[in-house]
Amino acid sequence: MNFKTIPSHIAVIMDGNGRWAEAQGKKRTDGHRAGADAIDRLLDVALHYKIKNISLYAFSTENWKRPISEINAIFSLLIEFIDTRLDKIHAKGIRIHHSGNRSKISAKVLQKIDHAMDVTKKNKNIIANFCLNYGGQEEILSAFSRIQSARKESRTPLDKTITAKEFEKYLYTSPLPPVDLLIRTAGEQRVSNFLLWQIAYAEFFFTKTLWPDFGRESLEEALQFFETRKRKFGGLS
Repeated sequence: MNFKTIPSHIAVIMDGNGRWAEAQGKKRTDGHRAGADAIDRLLDVALHYKIKNISLYAFSTENWKRPISEINAIFSLLIEFIDTRLDKIHAKGIRIHHSGNRSKISAKVLQKIDHAMDVTKKNKNIIANFCLNYGGQEEILSAFSRIQSARKESRTPLDKTITAKEFEKYLYTSPLPPVDLLIRTAGEQRVSNFLLWQIAYAEFFFTKTLWPDFGRESLEEALQFFETRKRKFGGLS
């Protein structure tokens, strides 16, 4: 398919792994594994359409409330994802980025993430931003805290007005641009504390498709929707 307008940054709330597994008569961990396969498909299609930035809601700050067995399985799958796919990801020119609070994430997982980011840091085809231990409200509070610390260190007055440009440098997602298109799967219609600053002018696309079933046709449907939108950014035209 041909599209006249391609979003620079797509964010995805990957919902429905558990429901997919239940419908298949499988374990929830099988749903998460199938969800990892869907990430592969998404990145391949994004590369085809030259989408430059993809943010994936992999694990939220609220997900720690889940059973410890499921949490451990998710992080084990993340390690497996990096171990088995990093070479192919690197060969495709995909750069790995992590957005989120590093606290509470185990040293082993952080080591894998840091290794993936280091290996792919010079890649330019697309940034795959994994939002892990991520929460939009926490990110905003963290950004303000880090600005204050930086100003104290540089002896900049703490009451100096913070500009949007300065603030965005301290977000976990820096240097990614604002989100153009937010996709949420599995029929839910809420943002769930995801990229609250970055989605200020994003278009929202909700689909009933469960995340493990999300593929080329699903993304093309979202891109068709995006192309119909007239983005005014507060103006009249």
